[in-house]
Amino acid sequence: MNMDQAIETFMTESAELLAEMEHALLELEQRPDDADLINAVFRAAHTIKGSAGLFGFDDVVAFTHVAESVLDRVRDGEVRVDDALIALLLGCRDHMITLIGRAQGGDEDGRATCIAAGEVLIQRLGSYLDGSACNARPAAAVHAEPAGGRRWRVELGFGEDMLRHGMDPASVLRYLAQLGEIDAVQTSTVRLPRLAEMDAESCYLDVSLTLASDKPVEEIEGAFDFIREETAVSLIPLDDEAVGRAPEVIEEAAPPVDEPSASPRVSGAEAMDGRGGRGQDEPLELTAGASEGAGKQVVSAARSVRIDAAKLDELINLVGELVIASASSHLITQRFDDEALVESMSVMSRLVEEIRDSALRLRMVPIGETFARFRRVVRDVSNDLGKDIRLEIQGADTELDKTVVEKIGDPLMHLVRNAMDHGIEPAERRLPLGKPAHGTLRLNAYHDAGSIVIEVADDGGGLNRDKIIAKAIAKGLIAPNAALTDQEAYRLIFEPGFSTADQVTNLSGRGVGMDVVKKNIEALRGTVDIDSRPGQGTTVSIRLPLTLGIIDGFLVRVCDAAYVIPLDMVMECIELPEGDRAQSRTRHYLNLRGEVLPFVRLRELFHGDGRPAPRENVVVVHYGGHKAGLVVDELMGEFQTVIKPLGKIFERLRGVSGATILGSGEVSMILDVPSLVEVAAQRGRPRAAVETDIHRITV
Repeated sequence: MNMDQAIETFMTESAELLAEMEHALLELEQRPDDADLINAVFRAAHTIKGSAGLFGFDDVVAFTHVAESVLDRVRDGEVRVDDALIALLLGCRDHMITLIGRAQGGDEDGRATCIAAGEVLIQRLGSYLDGSACNARPAAAVHAEPAGGRRWRVELGFGEDMLRHGMDPASVLRYLAQLGEIDAVQTSTVRLPRLAEMDAESCYLDVSLTLASDKPVEEIEGAFDFIREETAVSLIPLDDEAVGRAPEVIEEAAPPVDEPSASPRVSGAEAMDGRGGRGQDEPLELTAGASEGAGKQVVSAARSVRIDAAKLDELINLVGELVIASASSHLITQRFDDEALVESMSVMSRLVEEIRDSALRLRMVPIGETFARFRRVVRDVSNDLGKDIRLEIQGADTELDKTVVEKIGDPLMHLVRNAMDHGIEPAERRLPLGKPAHGTLRLNAYHDAGSIVIEVADDGGGLNRDKIIAKAIAKGLIAPNAALTDQEAYRLIFEPGFSTADQVTNLSGRGVGMDVVKKNIEALRGTVDIDSRPGQGTTVSIRLPLTLGIIDGFLVRVCDAAYVIPLDMVMECIELPEGDRAQSRTRHYLNLRGEVLPFVRLRELFHGDGRPAPRENVVVVHYGGHKAGLVVDELMGEFQTVIKPLGKIFERLRGVSGATILGSGEVSMILDVPSLVEVAAQRGRPRAAVETDIHRITV
């Protein structure tokens, strides 16, 4: 890993820490006395400051130091947490994002603007301090002055791969100099190989130094957070030795597990003194963490690996090609009457299926992180609107494809902001209706029939059906005498440029957004539906596939073409009764054990040629609480389906959501079950007439 990769890792980890900081601050607003939340915010700021110091990002270090000083006083109980402080710290967190984002930039004008914005925040932070933290912010050329603090012996045994991984030992020493005074620096040549055996990219450096600092031990240990996996660290309190006591053991954390090394790692003291073992009064080695919690994190980190998303996508694509090749091999095997070959291919197919499932699980992530981002949105927008709105999150552990998670954020943002602006009423309108003064916005996610359902619900006034229809008529979207169901009326809000807002605000009212929501969701092979009750609230339900790559399918044939139906949406298969076959030209429903089942004949829908098969079958599918039948000529069984997207020329093709390649090399269309269920419902007769005739339909 070179320096660029190391900085990229710092950026990624900083983004995660800042997300955790925001979450903890928002929780702290509700529980201001929660010590764990206060410590979480402090740790995030402290870790970012330490890591930024290693890379010489002095602007980040200088600003974060002041924020950290305020948080330190909060930890000590000297500053009380209130709404004003939370708002200020959230602003500091946002500024840290800006500082880190431009840390590598060379735009001095942009830097000046950024620093000026930070100075405003620093002045506000100064009101919580005695002024010393603001006036003595750390910078590259400013060292912290020890105020008669403790003296430490620091021993560092830098790992051989440290330089390759973009780490600079000198940057560690520069950062330590900001914590106090460094003295008695010594280097060791014990690990230095003979000249012929030296590798110019390897690090053989061991350093011993004395540090005088008034900083707490946690802050000193934090200086090594970013290099613990590369460096053996020993920290010895010299003051204890001076008074005749044995050196205290600061902490010991087990080295990372399951990480074999070509050569044993020794501490800096062992390397410099040429010792091979630890004496009775020697300090224990700090290789991974400075506390029990840190030790657990190291063990966890050793069992997980950060993988570039592009590499994961490449793996999924290769697994997809493996699935197609396996299907082709299976077809070839069936041509030979060889039981051993068939058995071997069966085992191979099972293993391929397991590999497929395991690979797909790698890309599954919980939606809770996406939901958590809206805590800040709800807080800020409700303050702007002058409303008291609270966010409830359910189903945060529900997992779905990472690609879907990345693309669902913007549609959810539109829905959340609209619900807060249009849906939830002000307190003065809620109280006379018997509602609590505060409104509630709920985000929920759950699995249903092979799909994930995401709900955005509010307890506001609901959609005004009459107002929606009036606007639609005025815009020429519907005829004045059109008879629409509630669902059809509510769907009008997804038309481009449609809005019922009486005035335009900075949040909504321009008719831009809801049509984009629908378009983005449909691009993910999903659907969006609305349920609203006047005076009680509105629920927008988004239904999405669990994954966009590989699914289990059910293969059917219509005329000479093969089609794939997502297996999770298939309920059962039945033979189309003779009586229904005779009347299917005029009647598109049948009696399924006393239940009306609308169906659609795929031969007619796709304009198939040839005579119908002697025996037709009905595949009963379900989606979003509705059922329908798909009439096909032949049932061909289950099939592992690799989804290939359709080109733009086919993106408006109704009834088809994608394509796949069969083992024979034939291209097969993947059926869009939601749209087919809708087609079947529209082709069915009015429900009252259907129920009148139901007793005459052949079972």
